[in-house]
Amino acid sequence: MKVVVFGASGMVGHGALRAALLDDGVTEVVAVGRSPLGLAHPKLREVAHHDFTDLTPVAAELAGADACFYCLGVSTSGHSAEVYRRVSHDFPLAAARLLAPGNPDLTFTYVSGAGTDSTEQGRVAWARVKGRTENALLAMDMRAYMFRPGYIRPVDGAVSRTRLYRIAYRLTSWLYPLAHRLVPDRVTTTEVLGRSMLAVVRLAGAGPHILSTRDINRLGAGAGA
Repeated sequence: MKVVVFGASGMVGHGALRAALLDDGVTEVVAVGRSPLGLAHPKLREVAHHDFTDLTPVAAELAGADACFYCLGVSTSGHSAEVYRRVSHDFPLAAARLLAPGNPDLTFTYVSGAGTDSTEQGRVAWARVKGRTENALLAMDMRAYMFRPGYIRPVDGAVSRTRLYRIAYRLTSWLYPLAHRLVPDRVTTTEVLGRSMLAVVRLAGAGPHILSTRDINRLGAGAGA
């Protein structure tokens, strides 16, 4: 299985990349990013690229992908609405439009978040943008799965690239065991999230196609069994 990962340098992408590298069924992992990951692995091939609205220069490198784990994102904090829209909507659609044509068996996972607005009509701007992206991806001729996690605990060396989030994770990490016991369907980890992405590839198009934290944990636990 050939897996393409966008956003492997981020917290969620780290989990997806690690899961793919550890999985015996994955033969090749192509990580697309602006800067090197500083990681060596026999399965891993890095592709440097800067314009994520136009991936045609690296199309040959991505051809023949069985799955795309799209984990590239940006925080609403410190970014304009236009930048957020480009990164959260235009970038993933550009990737899907390159990979999906002629490849209906492609599995494309997109990480949005709990609270995403499928109606695209709500008051929260980020939720509308993510909802618009989800709807566009689900309408394409491919096996699309939308991941809507709640709280994600970074493990196995995963680190958020957003300073505010890093501080928040440090301050609240002690609460995770308690939250995991009290509200297990609202919390997950980068490890489980990564394993669940591999699990949906093996669903071969079966549903559900919008996954809550509960679905993510169920699939991730099964994949790790």
